[in-house]
Amino acid sequence: MQIIMGSRQTRIAFPIKCLNLFHSKNSLFHLFIFLICLPIGFVCALYLQNFSAAVQISIFSVFHSISLPPPPPPPLAHANTLSSFPSPPPLLSESISSATPPSLLPPRVSITDKIPMMHNMSDEDLIKSAIESSRMNTTNTSPYKVAFMFLTPGRLPLAPLWELFFKGHEGLYSIYVHPHPSYNDTIPQDSVFYGTRITSQPVYWGDISMIDAERRLLANALLDPSNQRFVLLSDSCIPLFNFTMTYRYLVNSNISHVASIDDERKSGRGRYNPQMSPNITIQDWRKGSQWFEVNRELALGIVADQNYYGLFKEYCHRPCYNDEHYLPTMVNILYGGLNSNRSITHVDWSIVAPHPRKYAGSEITKELLNSIRFGSTGCLYNDNTTPMCVLFARKFSPGTLNPLLTFAPLLFGTSN
Repeated sequence: MQIIMGSRQTRIAFPIKCLNLFHSKNSLFHLFIFLICLPIGFVCALYLQNFSAAVQISIFSVFHSISLPPPPPPPLAHANTLSSFPSPPPLLSESISSATPPSLLPPRVSITDKIPMMHNMSDEDLIKSAIESSRMNTTNTSPYKVAFMFLTPGRLPLAPLWELFFKGHEGLYSIYVHPHPSYNDTIPQDSVFYGTRITSQPVYWGDISMIDAERRLLANALLDPSNQRFVLLSDSCIPLFNFTMTYRYLVNSNISHVASIDDERKSGRGRYNPQMSPNITIQDWRKGSQWFEVNRELALGIVADQNYYGLFKEYCHRPCYNDEHYLPTMVNILYGGLNSNRSITHVDWSIVAPHPRKYAGSEITKELLNSIRFGSTGCLYNDNTTPMCVLFARKFSPGTLNPLLTFAPLLFGTSN
């Protein structure tokens, strides 16, 4: 009871002392101090309240994250080494589905549902549609697909070999064929090449029209958001490994493959036009094979480029060849860190001629094919050295088809 009474007396005495304080001679000074401290105290009270709530939220988030299972892995992780591939030979025999995640995304309407392969769009409108499609589809679809783009004057004489290559892997690839517009073809409906022809324009060797065709193929392929890797091939190209090995090599690669070298010879730097300066200097100038393989980011960069494309269109004329210099130079300037600077398509330049060696049917042997597949001294794949440096090869004449079909088990194994 005494404690209670004492407490009451204290509560009563406190306001009385305050009143006496204000009646003192320093009352005006004390009032001034009181008025200043009052808003400061109010602000501090609010801050302490918010700080307490923030601490509670932070603690809750920590314990919540600990209690939850770890997030699922990305749709398809990049391989750090080639250990995910069996050492060839033998080739892979397991199903590709073991390396491909199930589709967890809801179905989406792609812009490809609106734009057919054959259309009357200009190249400018096609490229705009491709860029817009990529902006609309920011989330990667699963499983990834590889776009195989064939640049050919007419028919594909080695199509039966490619049919074997693609067989059984529907949904993991797309095919786009750019022939001369005057070419008339009849493709069986059960062929993997049925309905793969795109609207095309005439192409002339070494001319800017070659770049236009490449950009046209890329733009059509970019309309499908599932396409994540893009390979440019010719009518004389062949696959060197089965689809499973090829698919994994491409989809798991963390960089693109565009041949780009600094050739100081007359056939390299000697083709540089000083009028391209200052946007393109002699130090920027590069040379390489046109047969490239790129990821989606670089594919978009190629079709969207106007600056360097315009310079090459205006200033690259013979002896400057656009197909040998445009991409190697542009990629070197803008995307050097994303490129391996090598092609994954084998070409034999051992002969001194304007064009590389063309293989005849009588030359096709097991030893030749294995020398092409594993004859490299080594290259880097995801920062690791590997003897597998090429996945495709050219130039194979139409007469090589039957011998190549004979050696298909060597190339593709018992299971593709």
